[in-house]
Amino acid sequence: MFVEGLVGLLPLVGIVLVFWFLVIRPTQRRQRQQVEMQSALGVGDEVMLTSGIYGSVVALEDDKVRVEVAPGTVLAVARGAIGATVPAETTDPSTTDPTDGDGGSLPSTHEER
Repeated sequence: MFVEGLVGLLPLVGIVLVFWFLVIRPTQRRQRQQVEMQSALGVGDEVMLTSGIYGSVVALEDDKVRVEVAPGTVLAVARGAIGATVPAETTDPSTTDPTDGDGGSLPSTHEER
């Protein structure tokens, strides 16, 4: 009788374990990585806010980060609003030549009417 009760609980225990490994553990790992990234921020780091705004860290406070999003425009945001750090670009997009290599311009992406 006792064994039948244990056998009846095995599927429930299995479901709980699968839920733990597939849902809870990855979520906890992502949260831990996010907190580590936010605590490792430094002045000059390029970041992306959770709203999608890109900028550069100019000052750090206990619970706030000041991010310059345009020359002379600084936003004070909560540390939790920092979604990711952005790796430095190897080329400056403003200096790239928008040609196809033969000296001519690339064709327009929309038709003229």
